[in-house]
Amino acid sequence: MLNQTVIVGRLVSDPELRETDNGNKVTNVTIAVPRSFKNINGEYDTDFVSCVLWKGIAESTANYCKKGDLVGVKGRLQTREYETDNEKRKVVELVAEKVTFLSGAKAKDAN
Repeated sequence: MLNQTVIVGRLVSDPELRETDNGNKVTNVTIAVPRSFKNINGEYDTDFVSCVLWKGIAESTANYCKKGDLVGVKGRLQTREYETDNEKRKVVELVAEKVTFLSGAKAKDAN
């Protein structure tokens, strides 16, 4: 079985680095990925993909990227559940294994 995904798109907002209770660095970002085909109206739709970046990848992305930068993200899809107001919700996220900075002043890889 295989769970590997690669996307290329633009950051929807500036990455914000946080630290968990046990000291791990984490950043949640959303990547806007335009579809490669037009819809019925002749326009390109865009998908917004939630991504989770941990440790060094999170730090590098927060330090070198900003809203609108083009990035490539390679990782795995992960499902998690949480509860709000007694309602269970399920979220699918892309957990990054590698982020490649494709635009911006300091474009490079984050491993």
